[in-house]
Amino acid sequence: MDMEAITVGIREFRADLAEYIAANMPVAVTRHGQTVGYFIPAHGQAEAHLAAMKKASEILDDLLTGRGVDVEEVVSEFKAVRRASTGKGKTGAKSA
Repeated sequence: MDMEAITVGIREFRADLAEYIAANMPVAVTRHGQTVGYFIPAHGQAEAHLAAMKKASEILDDLLTGRGVDVEEVVSEFKAVRRASTGKGKTGAKSA
């Protein structure tokens, strides 16, 4: 099965969500030209897809480990960037 993702903007994705849920293709969701996430419909052969995703996850883990990438550090950096970007432009934000 070909799992190449189609790419759509976040507004289009939200507007046509029902179509993407019914589709059999993954969707790369973009915002301002940057990929912000992937949507993978989970129906039909869900167990086969889940097994494929687990295998892909294992391969990715092996690749990252082989290159000396600290996954926890990457996750921590992602969370820090996410916190910083969600705080932009907001007024009256609560401080921790």
